[in-house]
Amino acid sequence: MDLLLVLATALVAGTVGGVVGTGSSMVLMPVLVVAHGPVQAVPIMAIAAFLGNLGRVLAWRRALDLRLAGAFCATAVPGAMLGVRSLLALPTGVAEAALGLFFLALVPARRLLARRAWRLGPAQLALLGAPLGWLTGIVVSTGPLTVPLFQGAGLQGGALLGTEALASLAVYAAKVGTFRGLGALPADVVAQGLAAGLALMAGSFAGRALVLRLPPAGFRLLVDAMLLASGGSLLWVALR
Repeated sequence: MDLLLVLATALVAGTVGGVVGTGSSMVLMPVLVVAHGPVQAVPIMAIAAFLGNLGRVLAWRRALDLRLAGAFCATAVPGAMLGVRSLLALPTGVAEAALGLFFLALVPARRLLARRAWRLGPAQLALLGAPLGWLTGIVVSTGPLTVPLFQGAGLQGGALLGTEALASLAVYAAKVGTFRGLGALPADVVAQGLAAGLALMAGSFAGRALVLRLPPAGFRLLVDAMLLASGGSLLWVALR
């Protein structure tokens, strides 16, 4: 029964992530915690997120911006490896509270950047990649940060979803590899992660059909709604 619940939730989560580029972890993680406990839920989610991002890369493979993804990954991948090692050193709730406030602040910040026509380039993405990679190693997901980041580099729609997923794919690979090196990936965790990840991949292709019908303004509103939901949920987790 637990497996069926996880798979059904993962399919919905993959569809959500396939439409707005993130949100899969926020939908799926609570179910994983209930089914497997918080200790096993984090590496299971890391494996599932890797496959979910792979699904988005395959769905939008013709729209990828390899230059922007490569610039971000150059610093984000080593940052994620360091973040996993820092995970146990941080006081409970500190990272979640800081991220929650930052997500909420991103809504007006994104609109200000759009009005002033500021655009991020490869150098700025590489500069921001290290701290975002480190945060990804600590928390379940920083998709609400990386999606607006690549949007600020001028990407929209399928190009945004696919390029952000490609960058996240490399970061999650580093995260999973570090978990494995630390002995935190027993066989049952790998199996659960693969099962949830395949459902996320299927949802990614379902989300693609919705994105193709979505106007740019509607897509931007969905990203804003995702940021507000993410920020509010993280603050609730940190303060409860």
